Amino acid sequence: MCRSFLPDPVAPSIIREIVDLGTRAPSAGRSQGLHVVQLTGDEREQMWSRSLPGDRREGFAFPGLIEAPVLLLLFVDPDAYVERYAESDKAHTGLGNGRVEWRTPFWFVDAGMAAMSMLLAAQAYELGALFFAVPQPEDDIRSALGVPESQATVGVLALGYRNDDDIQSRGVGRSATRPRRGADDVIHRGHW
Repeated sequence: MCRSFLPDPVAPSIIREIVDLGTRAPSAGRSQGLHVVQLTGDEREQMWSRSLPGDRREGFAFPGLIEAPVLLLLFVDPDAYVERYAESDKAHTGLGNGRVEWRTPFWFVDAGMAAMSMLLAAQAYELGALFFAVPQPEDDIRSALGVPESQATVGVLALGYRNDDDIQSRGVGRSATRPRRGADDVIHRGHW
């Protein structure tokens, strides 16, 4: 995850390819409920102005993040999943009866897979990328972007060329120093 970017623009064709690769991630029943709001230029700055006005921006721990030239806000439509599973080939599952029938909300699972696909695609294009929560005030940002109430918020994917000089001078975030669990820590053979 990259928290410091150069302001250099990313070619629209690369952005499109990254998002396209995200749409190829698994989707339960091919429900395909993912929606992406792309912010560049002034639109990107308007989001930051809402979430990090001048006084808050000065103390922001990752000022290089604000330089990311592309922000992809990910949303998902849970109703697309309910509607898909109400169709004749999936109706036997009962998942078409409403959101409450889904023990696991696969719209978020699928959106996570799409986001991971986009992160990997960004890396393949030698871009830096960071996935983070939609900043507060989320409702204000959603309203300004015209996001329908029916859409569930997933997060933001920042894209751009890495500012390695800034990253090197600031060091890594605290979370990056936590030990990583390996396969032997997470695999439970036969039982927990």
